[in-house]
Amino acid sequence: MPGTIPEAAPSQPRVLKPRRAAPADAVRPTRAEVNLEALRFNLRVVKRHAKGAKIWAVLKADGYGHGAPAVARTLERAGADGFCVALLEEGVELREAGITAPILVMGGYYGASHEEVLARRLVPVVYDVGQVEGFARLVRAGTVPGPVEVHLKVDTGMARLGVTMKDLAAFAERMDEFPEVRIVGLMTHLASADALTNEETTEQMVRFDEATALLAKFGIRPGVRHAANTAALLREQARLDAVRPGVALFGVTPRMPDASNDESPVSRGELQPVMRVRSEIVALREIEEGTTIGYGALWKAARKSRIATIPMGYADGLSRHLTNKGHALVRGKRAPIVGAISMDMSMIDVTDIEGVGLRDEAVVLGPQEGPLGKDCITPDEVAQHQHTIAWEVLTAISRRVPRFYREP
Repeated sequence: MPGTIPEAAPSQPRVLKPRRAAPADAVRPTRAEVNLEALRFNLRVVKRHAKGAKIWAVLKADGYGHGAPAVARTLERAGADGFCVALLEEGVELREAGITAPILVMGGYYGASHEEVLARRLVPVVYDVGQVEGFARLVRAGTVPGPVEVHLKVDTGMARLGVTMKDLAAFAERMDEFPEVRIVGLMTHLASADALTNEETTEQMVRFDEATALLAKFGIRPGVRHAANTAALLREQARLDAVRPGVALFGVTPRMPDASNDESPVSRGELQPVMRVRSEIVALREIEEGTTIGYGALWKAARKSRIATIPMGYADGLSRHLTNKGHALVRGKRAPIVGAISMDMSMIDVTDIEGVGLRDEAVVLGPQEGPLGKDCITPDEVAQHQHTIAWEVLTAISRRVPRFYREP
């Protein structure tokens, strides 16, 4: 109509992925240092316990916070057989980083991106007929060649994802409708591999064997079976054809109390920490007895004290739950975190540490050796203060903390 403004054509939404802070862009001294030799060392430990099973390294959540692309490249060169991720996006990131080894997408949610999964040469995990149908449809349309090879997930006791045991026969029967899809792998997820006893894991593996036998009756005989996570692997349980180590690669041993000695069956010193998170002191001040520190005045000086400020806070992954509980290492000694941890900064009490000055290193996770000694703040220690697990501590280190990769 004359005099009217024509409607603009609808635009396609642009998806922007969050960008990880780059070392070259770093201005503040806060950073996470990733020791690639320790990563390779831990892979060798894992291989020893795997006793010939294939190693499919789990690199969910940006490689447990260590930076998945660099970690994957290191592990691939060191002999890892493949990788497991949770999200399609994580698999795409690894392919774009040049990873050529098999990548298993365990989450199983592909939305409308089934074609993208195959275009990136990713191995999909399925647990629903609808997922199978989505891949079969692509083959029927001539969009991709068939058959599409997938891994089937069976729920043997986690009650999270997977075909349940009661539905497995019906699922297997329906697979005849989709000759375009071939089940080449069978997997399950262990819920209690780090429990006090092996009873739960044993029960799950019995069900897994039952699932394997049931599928065979329908002519489905996957060439590879896998179930073992880090805890099961280190206990040398459920190894099967492949194992899926995750946190062990990054130097953390799950707490696996043994009934006889309440210790992990694997020596705590067998794995090496891979990540070290450090910053520097940017301010120092002397305060009088009775002075309060930080938001909410949650800490009051019981004596004349020396307080240092470091530019790292809860937005970087230093949890607010560490307020008045956690520590930083300065000059090789422990300095208590005092007052509420802020979004971008934290304060530490360095009164009892001799010779502290501006620009001194402060380590909040990992080892430090200084003129007054050496110590290490482990993910387990931090997790205990936060009433959580080491996995959360590692993955909480935010993307705005640049990762520096070291070859000692």
